[in-house]
Amino acid sequence: MRSRTNLKVLILDTDYYAREALNGYLAWDRRTRVVHLADTVDSVRAYVRGCDPTEWPDVLLLDPQAAASPQALAALVEELEKTIPRVMTLVLDRQLNLEAVRAVARVNANGYLLRDEVQITIAWVIWWAQPYDFVLTRRVKEALRGEFDRRLFDAAVVPPRRSFERLTGRVRQALELYVVKGMSAQLTADEMGIGAHTI
Repeated sequence: MRSRTNLKVLILDTDYYAREALNGYLAWDRRTRVVHLADTVDSVRAYVRGCDPTEWPDVLLLDPQAAASPQALAALVEELEKTIPRVMTLVLDRQLNLEAVRAVARVNANGYLLRDEVQITIAWVIWWAQPYDFVLTRRVKEALRGEFDRRLFDAAVVPPRRSFERLTGRVRQALELYVVKGMSAQLTADEMGIGAHTI
């Protein structure tokens, strides 16, 4: 399957700051476009019901904290996957919950990711995950080492973030401020105490 770009993403996250950060990371990447920010399951349902099907999301990024239990999360995934044809559903959790991993795998979610392993690469991970049936971050896969469920056993593992050893600390800082955090060249230069032309 060829990976698509300009993916429409719906974010469900109970934490305002995390939701806004995800929105910011996805907005900077041309492969993704956020179509709705939700803080409750009801907000997600209302958006999907009231939205023209041409604007339905291609990707659902779900915070398990929005559901009362792993079973409620699985029911939400199942409901949304039946409503929105060919949607990719990724659960983005704060802490590993094996019960939630198994529950969402049973209802054909497309992945279970840990936030601290994905970090600012979320747009790339969404793009990378498209051809796979089920994806996991490395710590989740390691915790499932003795698992024999076919989807979990065969799950693809998100590759580790590449490190560029030759970059100096100052270049890394400039990239972080200017590219990742979206500061203007002038603001980045002011923060670093160098000229905007250098940035």
